[in-house]
Amino acid sequence: MKFTETMLNNYSLPLSQTEDQQCKNAINMVINALKPLGFHEKRTSVEPMYAETYAYFQELESSSGKKIKVFLQGSYANNTNVRTQSDVDIAVVEEDVFQTHYRAGVSNSNYGFVTVQAQAKTFKDEIEDALRERFGSDVKRKNKSIKINGNSYRKDADSVPCRRYKDFSCDYSNNPMNYVGGITIIADSGEEIINYPEQHIKNGKDKNVATNHYYKKMVRIIKKIRYLMGENGISSATNVSSFALESLLWNIPTEYYLEYKEHRKVFMFYMLTRHLQNNQSAINYYKEANGIKLLCPSNDSIEKMKLFISDLTKFYEYD
Repeated sequence: MKFTETMLNNYSLPLSQTEDQQCKNAINMVINALKPLGFHEKRTSVEPMYAETYAYFQELESSSGKKIKVFLQGSYANNTNVRTQSDVDIAVVEEDVFQTHYRAGVSNSNYGFVTVQAQAKTFKDEIEDALRERFGSDVKRKNKSIKINGNSYRKDADSVPCRRYKDFSCDYSNNPMNYVGGITIIADSGEEIINYPEQHIKNGKDKNVATNHYYKKMVRIIKKIRYLMGENGISSATNVSSFALESLLWNIPTEYYLEYKEHRKVFMFYMLTRHLQNNQSAINYYKEANGIKLLCPSNDSIEKMKLFISDLTKFYEYD
């Protein structure tokens, strides 16, 4: 398929002001739904977690000392969304009860932590009840999240109740503040997923600044082209996620973006895809945009990514 500079300029556009406001509305609706549980806001309003991002967040606290952090994650937070109707992801993180990981020979006692007893109602149950009280039939419980149907005022939202994850494996001073923080999602199926959305947001912002703001433009472009590949019957496009493509381009060295910054977008994108095609052996070592987890942790995921890159280079032509 042949692409023009005008097409890529359109693909690379960031969130509109309307979408930005709808994202703010969505997170504020979740925050307001939690207040009847006894929580109050620590800030006067939601604000970006990092400059030059749409990762709006708020911290909540109750009189009993319970703490929650609510923040946008995913493509809207990272300003890499290309489909105006896709859901907003909102993490609802339990902070005062957390999951830990230690190096060998270390346990909770080294840090003064205690194990809490399981409650009759889970954190996800509490959040679901609060959302149903606020939004009624617009709420649907899913395996990993709680869906809130949107309207003209707010976007569809997937609220993700989760627990703070603290990795102390690189701490050798028993410092309770010296950890790598993530989130643990406990799915209804029993699966536990550890993610690092805050690092992802920060790393994406830093990469974008370092590349003269071309990184996120190229991410929006590759996501849009992935959809077009799928619509044209290229099956490899359905085997890689939008998140994976965002991470894929994050792994390209910054100097490659800067080398072509004076060229048209159609040429820069062409050169970036050729870099990926010519360096497929490096995919085994690529990290997610959080810089922590492997992008392709299995042979199957490696082969799927390689096939997508090969099909992308064949599909993409430019004027």
